[in-house]
Parts: sequence; C-alpha cells; structure tokens
Amino acid sequence: MAKVATGRDLGKSRLLDEFNASLMFDKELYKEDIKGSLAHASMLTKQGILTDEDFADIQKGLLQIKDEIENGEFIFDIGDEDIHMAIEKRLTNLIGDAGKRLHTSRSRNDQVATDFRLYTQKQNIILKNLIKEVLATLLEVAKEHTSTLLPGMTHLQHAQPINFGYHMMAYFAMFKRDLERFESSYKRNNISPLGCAALAGTPYPIDRDETAKELGFEHPSINCLDTVSDRDFALEILFNISTLAMHISRLSEELVLWGSSEFNFVVLSDDYSTSSSIMPQKKNPDVPELLRGKTGRVYGNLISLLTVMKGLPLAYNKDTQEDKEGVFDSVKTATISLTILNEVLKTMWVNKDAMQMATKKGHLSATDLADYLVNQKGYAFRDAYKLVGSIVDELEKSKKDISDISLSELQKFDKNITEDVIEKLDLKNSMNARDSFGGTSESSTKQQIEIFEKWLHEL
Repeated sequence: MAKVATGRDLGKSRLLDEFNASLMFDKELYKEDIKGSLAHASMLTKQGILTDEDFADIQKGLLQIKDEIENGEFIFDIGDEDIHMAIEKRLTNLIGDAGKRLHTSRSRNDQVATDFRLYTQKQNIILKNLIKEVLATLLEVAKEHTSTLLPGMTHLQHAQPINFGYHMMAYFAMFKRDLERFESSYKRNNISPLGCAALAGTPYPIDRDETAKELGFEHPSINCLDTVSDRDFALEILFNISTLAMHISRLSEELVLWGSSEFNFVVLSDDYSTSSSIMPQKKNPDVPELLRGKTGRVYGNLISLLTVMKGLPLAYNKDTQEDKEGVFDSVKTATISLTILNEVLKTMWVNKDAMQMATKKGHLSATDLADYLVNQKGYAFRDAYKLVGSIVDELEKSKKDISDISLSELQKFDKNITEDVIEKLDLKNSMNARDSFGGTSESSTKQQIEIFEKWLHEL
C-alpha cells in the first residue's frame, strides 16, 4: 500500500525540488499564466461560480503580481515547483481564500497547455513579422541588381550566367515558405485548452467558448483527453524554426564564401564582422558563421521534444515538462538570428565588378552555343553537346573563355557556324535569353520581384 510522505530529509527534499521543479524556466510564461487566469476568473464569475467580489480581488491581485514580476520584486521559490503554483501561492497570500477559489474547474494540465499555447501563438506572429522584414530587405537588394551578372552554380561549379537580383529572389522564395509555415501553424493551433481540466472535462457549468474568445483563440478544443497531452503546436514551431534556420544557414554559407578573397563578391559591414586576435589584416565573417552554427542548436531542440513525446501514453505525463526550454531557446535563437541577418543584408556592399569578372570563368555561355547549333544549324542535341565539349577543351588549353571566342576560331570546328552566334555567346545576352517564367532574365527577375512584392504588401 502506498504511503504518504510526511517528513522528508531536508537535503533529499531539496534535491527532489530541484529535479522536479520547472519554475526556473517556465517563469517565462508568467504573462500567459496571468492572462489565462484572468479569463478563467471572469468566466467563472459570469457563470455564478465566483462572486463579483472574488473576481475583483483576483483581478487586483494578479495585476499586482504581474507588476512585482516585471519590477523584479517577486520572489521565485523553487519549492513552488512551477510558475502556476508560484503565482497562485502569492495570490492567496495577497487576497486570501479567493485566491484558492481561482483554481475551481481547472487543472494544472489544462493551465500549462493554455499558457504554453498562448506563448507559441504569440511567437508565431513575432517570428512571422521578423521574416517579413528580411523579405522586404531581399526585395530591395534584388531591385538594385537585376542586371548585375553573377555566375549561377550547380555543384558549386560555374554553370550559367544569372543576375544577383535573381539569386536574392531564390532566397525570398525560401523565406516566403517559412513565413507561410508560421502563418499556417498559427491558424491550425489557435484553439483553447482551458476548461479541459485534468483530462476529462469538469462537472462545473463552465463556458469554454467564453474563455476561448477572451484569450483570442478561434474556439475551444474538442477532445480534452488529447488536448492536455498535445504538444504538436510546440513541435510545429520547433520544426518551423529548424527549417527557417536551415535557410538562414544556406544564405550564411554563401555570404561566407562570397566574402572570401577567392570570391570577393560582397563585403560585410565592419559592424557585423570581427578582426583576428593575431592577424590585423583579417576581417572574419563571424555573424554568418554563427548564424550557420545556430542551425545545429535548433535541430537539437526539435529532435529532443520529438524523442520526449514518442512514447507517451495519454493523457498528461510529467515528461512534457521537458517541452519548454527547447522552445524558449529556439525562439530566442530565431529572433536574434532574423534580426541580425536583416542588418547584415541591409549593410553589405555588393562588388559588381568581381561578380562580372567571375562570369568569365567556366564557359557560362557554352550551353547557348549548343542551343544555337540545335536551333539554327539543325544539330541533334547530343552531337551539339559533344562539339561544344571539344571547343571548351581547346579553350581551356589557351586559358580563354567561350564568351570571348572569335568567329574564325569557332569555324575551325564547324564551317557552318555563322556570325550571328557571337551575340548568343555574350554573357548578358545569355542571361537575358532565359526569359521563361521563373527564369533569370532581367525582365523575368523584375516580374518575380513584382509578384513577390505584391504578395508581401497584401499580408
């Protein structure tokens, strides 16, 4: 038969408190906890479960506690276990029995689910707006560089000429999907757990629609058993941040490469670079490197919570106490990452000349010659491909790019090639020839900017 603990050793008691408590990190949820409690108290009063006097005392007490926390006057005692009990204990000390009555018809299970959901919903909006700022910056950079030639790459090898604005629009498309994921998660998870109590609802005549409305949720959840143990909303924000971080990391990797002496495509502002501790001439791209490195951190938080949740039976289990620290950390990481990335992009200098010079390496218009032989001279593509390959091999020996080849040199390989081929091999003409929808031509890039800008303004 189970025994009731009546007098634990003080040292052991403290050890259990430290292991069991979540107060030191879930105090982050104090605003959401107070907001949820005010909505709950208001509903209980309207339903005749609390008196108007009780509600007035509870409201006054909770607002005082909020001020105490924000002014640094609130004493967080690990013995209170979590933010919910810490606030309830202080409330009862302030207003007496009315503080004890606040918990009528709710459990810490639905209370924490409500607080945490309110927090993630708020962060979805904040992160969405930060992404929106990055998108606006990408648009501005792209508008300035629709005619700035850049080597388009596959396998990190020079492939075809594109423009830098087009490259920026590729990242716009990535971050647009990120914004849409946060937006979708907000809509899908905007339901209220409050009133589910421990797992099975409550016999009190509560109004869950009222509290849902008061807290800004679309409606109350439908099945309470699922609701108190559901952490999909937390997993979603962790996944969304992880995907966002992956996109930030890819852009950061390119900024690191582009800022190197080998590329010299961009120069990052001194405000977002650091010097070497021993080599005075060096300027290190620490910001994009850190942005790239943060990805592993947020991936870990996602995997951690997925692992916590994978074996849990219904309904609430203490394991889910491990849900918050990773989310808090990932949200903080994403917030500062987006903010500083935006500043890096706004302040970097684009070296158009270096980009232009780089397009003279790798025979970027070789495909245009093959297309010319197919379209103008009736070659089968594979035959044209083979001929162009042999031309490139010869040009490599003379250290000459195909965009600079003369007509006479081309005619050594095929007498049927005529003067009209020269304009096809011009790098800017090559870039602008790719005018299909979504392509890299200057007109197509401007079209993409127009479409994306319209979408952004309509958010």
